[in-house]
Amino acid sequence: MPSVKAVRSPVLRFGQLVLGMLLIVAAPLLAPLPGPAGIFLFAGGMVLVLRNSRWARLKWARLKRRWPRTGHFVDRMMRRQSAMRRHERAKASKSAAAKAGAN
Repeated sequence: MPSVKAVRSPVLRFGQLVLGMLLIVAAPLLAPLPGPAGIFLFAGGMVLVLRNSRWARLKWARLKRRWPRTGHFVDRMMRRQSAMRRHERAKASKSAAAKAGAN
């Protein structure tokens, strides 16, 4: 059965975008407190902003091209679906190349 993408309300998307920005801004405020609360707030804010802002996704893609190792690490930690797909494709192509080299 083909997947159907649900169209979200623009008001909901804007609300999530604002909430994501607030979480990102609040993360440095909680960073001095004991525990990793600031990291989780920042990651949650990044997820919300990247899901709801085309501009942020373009900027994020440019940053990942400039610093690929850091971008890969952050994508894996945020468990982004695009990172999972890229990882699976890389693993499949590596195993196919190893099979071709063995034959």
